[in-house]
Amino acid sequence: MVEAFKIVGGKKIEGNLVVDGSKNSTLPIMIATLVEKGTYVLKNVPDLRDIRTLVALLESLGLQVEKIDKNSYKIINNGLTSAEASYELVKKMRASFLVMGGMLAIENKGKVALPGGCAIGARPVDLHLKGFEALGAKINIEHGYVEANAENGLIGSNIVLDFPSVGATENIIMAAVKAKGKTILENAAKEPEIVDLCNFLIKMGAKISGAGRSRIEIEGVEKLTACEYSIIPDRIVAGTYIIASILFDGSITVEGVVPEHISSFLLKLEEMGAKFKIEGNKLEVLSKLSDLKPIKITTMPHPGFPTDLQSPIMTLMSLVKGVSEIKETIFENRFMHVPELNRMGAKIEVDSSTAKIYGVENFSSAEVMASDLRAGASLILAALKANGQSIVNRIYHVDRGYENFEEKFRALGADIERIKLEA
Repeated sequence: MVEAFKIVGGKKIEGNLVVDGSKNSTLPIMIATLVEKGTYVLKNVPDLRDIRTLVALLESLGLQVEKIDKNSYKIINNGLTSAEASYELVKKMRASFLVMGGMLAIENKGKVALPGGCAIGARPVDLHLKGFEALGAKINIEHGYVEANAENGLIGSNIVLDFPSVGATENIIMAAVKAKGKTILENAAKEPEIVDLCNFLIKMGAKISGAGRSRIEIEGVEKLTACEYSIIPDRIVAGTYIIASILFDGSITVEGVVPEHISSFLLKLEEMGAKFKIEGNKLEVLSKLSDLKPIKITTMPHPGFPTDLQSPIMTLMSLVKGVSEIKETIFENRFMHVPELNRMGAKIEVDSSTAKIYGVENFSSAEVMASDLRAGASLILAALKANGQSIVNRIYHVDRGYENFEEKFRALGADIERIKLEA
């Protein structure tokens, strides 16, 4: 049996949506508890499938993980009982590969299966490995596993990334915090999640400067101290909820927004004609869907337009009069949701890395399939807007990044329920 959402669209939706903690911050921060022994408490952790996958992986390495309440965890690191992350666990989620940096920091060695995850592109780990080699680790790849070994400890180095990869930046930072001497990381990723990881490590006593800029300096320290930390809100969930609000003419207030984390996204919405009122961390949409006009978007590494909001904004663009355009520069397979949106009455043409979106009056209900996490969100938004009953299959993708999606929207008046279908 597989789970799907049955959605009867066209209902009045209004109320308040609260943004969960950031998935893409939580995963590296939980993994960073590998770096030093001690007892950690993490708050504002989203209740997601990916978090549960990671808990199983950390426990397999010897950490004790206890869920204190719905969004808080206690993690006890009494030392690793294993320095091998098996394929069985790593294949479920790409972020699992980040355990390599943590294991190198505490054990000077690690063995990790080559990762799995969403089917949206190659995303090789070669940048991670070049970074580890620069820090003095010897790398060996065979039988689908990567082995890294630094018998004499890691040594600080100057590293230039060929691309500002988020995962490689995180993995290298974790490995470098206890390396001897200084590491300078050039062309580092600048995402808010990188800053959050660095703030967590700094709270533990790491010496890191430049987080959020392209040059990060890490002065290695011998010892760190476990700490308590609260995760930032999820900017992609915030963006998805804001798009939902615009689709329903500003009837949804979004709480837990950090505007500077999504500035390029908000600027693009303003270019489309959307207006907002932001008070503290609450955002209200003051415009109607019919006020919007078509624009062009190119996805870019942060602080550019986030690739993770490309699919949800395409749903919005589909109902904007005229011709909009999206150029995807990050992942080569990120238009897999287009045929599904077209099944729902959208009019989208893809030519290589560019999608042209011709505005239509509304979506029509249909049975569709989520190909990845953000594609799933875009299809759910379309189904909520369409008249009639839609079925969105493969919602396990959505459960990886959105906490209680159906419960939150049902509380606003949406007709959405989780059903089981024959596989």
